[in-house]
Amino acid sequence: MSSVIAATRFSVLDRSRTREGHSNAEALRDTVGLARELERLGYHRFWVSEHHGVPGVAGSAPTVLAAAVAGATRTIRVGTGGVMLPNHRPLVVAEQFGVLESLFPGRIDMGLGRSVGFTDGVRRALGRDKGAAEDFAGQLDELLGWFRGTSGTGVHARPAEGLTVPPFVLAMGEGADIAARAGLPMVIGDLRDRERMRRGIDRYRARFRPSPWAPEPYVVVSGTIAVAATPEDARRLLVPEAWSMAYSRTHGTFPPLPPVERVEGLTMTAKERGFYEAGLTGQLAGTEDQVAHELETVLKETGAQEVLVTTSTYDRGALLDSYRRLAAITSG
Repeated sequence: MSSVIAATRFSVLDRSRTREGHSNAEALRDTVGLARELERLGYHRFWVSEHHGVPGVAGSAPTVLAAAVAGATRTIRVGTGGVMLPNHRPLVVAEQFGVLESLFPGRIDMGLGRSVGFTDGVRRALGRDKGAAEDFAGQLDELLGWFRGTSGTGVHARPAEGLTVPPFVLAMGEGADIAARAGLPMVIGDLRDRERMRRGIDRYRARFRPSPWAPEPYVVVSGTIAVAATPEDARRLLVPEAWSMAYSRTHGTFPPLPPVERVEGLTMTAKERGFYEAGLTGQLAGTEDQVAHELETVLKETGAQEVLVTTSTYDRGALLDSYRRLAAITSG
């Protein structure tokens, strides 16, 4: 194993993807079960996500799901990737993470994003609009203030005040600048667009201001990594997510993951085929040796301290096997 891989933390974000023929409840239980397996394999963190009104994602309440994951595990760090701060009042978010940290001290991470609902209908249901993300920096500052006890309202966030829950910013677009100004660790994706990722990381490091939360820049790169016995098997792991993404781009809704065999039998329009092929290219997918080589390249290019793996596929057994193979690469 290379020294650069050995020095890197490896973590997982599971989005509780639903699968054709399987229920939302099963997707959530699968997430909890996967966390237990990944803890045994030595992964550093396990994060869950926030999506609303999406047929293909069961994870709509990340702090609730994080509590279930933390309760089912003992040592792995547990958090969110992320709570979409514009959808919530910062006080309520602080209270939720304060409860999590109180119940599972020293194990909770607070990953925060600036996205709002996937569609206009979801945004209306949440009582938000696209402009809600414009004051993300202010919302973030208010949230951190609840932990420090610096709110000018005279209100105290209990049990959050005085606790330390490590915050991370999911950096899409302006997120890198916001993370740098706030002095927070940054999560940036995706691995398919390395040049854009490097630009964001360089910008973040150049503008970083030390803070009580982080004395120096901390970079987490995120994306899909698929490891299998053959390159063909690894590519097949990518197929369900690539098709779901292509479908969402052409139909406006993100569907449950289909089995590989169904996708391979589909007749696609030229537009669908273009999005589908784009979803299969540029990912870190292959055998252990191939992925180790690509990982080393990415880590040397970015100087990242951590990798957050975001792989989703229909075959849960193949997914776990991929994570086992990746753990073997990263632990020597």
